[in-house]
Amino acid sequence: MARIRSSASRTGCEADLNVVDSSGWIEYFTASPDAEFFANPIEDTGNLVVASVSLLEVFRWVCREHGESKALHAIVLMQQGHIVDLDATLATRAAKLGLQYKLPLADSIMLATADVFGATLWTQDADFENIPGVQYRPKASVRLSR
Repeated sequence: MARIRSSASRTGCEADLNVVDSSGWIEYFTASPDAEFFANPIEDTGNLVVASVSLLEVFRWVCREHGESKALHAIVLMQQGHIVDLDATLATRAAKLGLQYKLPLADSIMLATADVFGATLWTQDADFENIPGVQYRPKASVRLSR
């Protein structure tokens, strides 16, 4: 699998790559109270890695909730990052991480994508809480109920 380098690394400055979980994209696109948490990694498109499974999940959700036109617009915005397809290497890494952390299939792919690219995974999915390399923040509704 080809690795990408961040644009900042090419200019001599270190910058971290980012993967945003589907939940983060949805928060961002709906301008929810949690959108700000995901804004920087999403808007830093030169350092943004997008798992193809995230395209599927976000398109499906936006299409169901807001229609196909808005879903297509969301996908266009997501494609400003580097899209990573699921290949044999990534699938194998996802399987191993899924078993290790007891993650559902799509979550395993998201974590493997971040892992393979040395990226930080940004999410509000509780399945990722306390996993190294993950920036986890509970949903606003969960934070308020505590």
